[in-house]
Amino acid sequence: MQERTGIVTLNGKPLTLLGTQIKVGQVAPGFKLPDAGFKEIALSTAKTKVKLISVTFSLETPVCDQQTRNFEEAVGKYTNTIGYSVSMDLPFTLGRYAKEHAIRNLKLVTDYRETAFGLAYGVLIKENRLLARSVFIVDADNKIAYVEYVKDITLQPDYAGAFKVLDKLGS
Repeated sequence: MQERTGIVTLNGKPLTLLGTQIKVGQVAPGFKLPDAGFKEIALSTAKTKVKLISVTFSLETPVCDQQTRNFEEAVGKYTNTIGYSVSMDLPFTLGRYAKEHAIRNLKLVTDYRETAFGLAYGVLIKENRLLARSVFIVDADNKIAYVEYVKDITLQPDYAGAFKVLDKLGS
């Protein structure tokens, strides 16, 4: 298993990411992750759509909450885009969060079982078994069109950069 350092920090403290770093142009790794009702949600079900994948540390934190709400609002504006919010939160947390915040546009899914998503996308944090804040956009041909590994987990992603790509691909 590949270990990478120097990619992300938590409050300036370096963390180790496990898995392979995703790059623009490569085929997006598939995934099947449970939602709040333990139903498996697969990337492959959105074959002809643009896919926004928002990865958060935990929906229970203010920065992750804001990231999720920002992408929830944005995804609703694009007719050919499906959005996923991936965390390690338990399905019960996903259900409560979706209800409390009226999440309708993002599919909230979790990698808590096997960490297969975290490893495939290179965002599993070795030190705490959570996922590093990141954003991936996958085009309709299932190729990675945008990648952001947020430098420090306490910071917001580059929304403008992601929205620029979605404006090009997702309308």
